[in-house]
Amino acid sequence: MAEIKVSETEFLGQIIQLARLCGWRCAHFRPAKTEKGWRTAVQADGAGFPDLVLVRHSRVIFAELKSEKGKVSPEQKEWIEALKITGNMMEIWRPSDWDRIEEALK
Repeated sequence: MAEIKVSETEFLGQIIQLARLCGWRCAHFRPAKTEKGWRTAVQADGAGFPDLVLVRHSRVIFAELKSEKGKVSPEQKEWIEALKITGNMMEIWRPSDWDRIEEALK
């Protein structure tokens, strides 16, 4: 199978567009450039929080987005495990998962 080349930013935009078409509310918190590099303003245990939170009716999906070769950080792993036990969907999505993403957002 050929590798799908799409940036994480493009991938995020595609998912948000599909989610909105399917009636989901979406939240993504973007990083900003600072003197110390790119940072996302968070407090407490915010480091590693999933890239995207989607809500429709009684369903909630937390999604960590990665390029095909992107790695999950230790902080992201902690959030993934914590959110999985809530009973909500906690997904790691890559561009090659598009069929699975479409199914989840139907």
